[in-house]
Amino acid sequence: MIRQIVLAFFGSVFPAILFNIDRKKLVWAGISGTLAWISYLIVFNYGGSVIIATFMGAFVVGVYSEVMARRLKAPSMQFSIPGIFPLVPGVMAYNTVLYIVAQNYDLAYSSAMKTIIVGGAIAFGMMLSSTTYKFFSKIQRDIETKKAAQNKIKEMN
Repeated sequence: MIRQIVLAFFGSVFPAILFNIDRKKLVWAGISGTLAWISYLIVFNYGGSVIIATFMGAFVVGVYSEVMARRLKAPSMQFSIPGIFPLVPGVMAYNTVLYIVAQNYDLAYSSAMKTIIVGGAIAFGMMLSSTTYKFFSKIQRDIETKKAAQNKIKEMN
């Protein structure tokens, strides 16, 4: 399991290097993939399906990338894109092609559908995390604005 986590880290750092992300942010991009894989393993090992585990991994990456984007003043894509690399269903896609070549169309169809659904789970997890983060940030900003206005009114009286 530790080996998988280390490989997830490097599986996120190397694409970040390929995408020419600032060297100071490479470790943070690697942590994104590590968190994705850890959350994937936790959900999968406790009885979750591959789809739910992938969704949770993508959701964690999305929240992490939004937080780190604010802290490091960088686009969230610098953390989210490398972070989802460990979750991409490459083996499933390979198996789909392998089944097609072997003319086993029933397994090919099943594998293709699972690959598409896992890809959709990644997209949905990223979208939902971004929307959720922005929603709670707006609520927090509104509360802070309201408190500042109330303090200003108190100072005037």
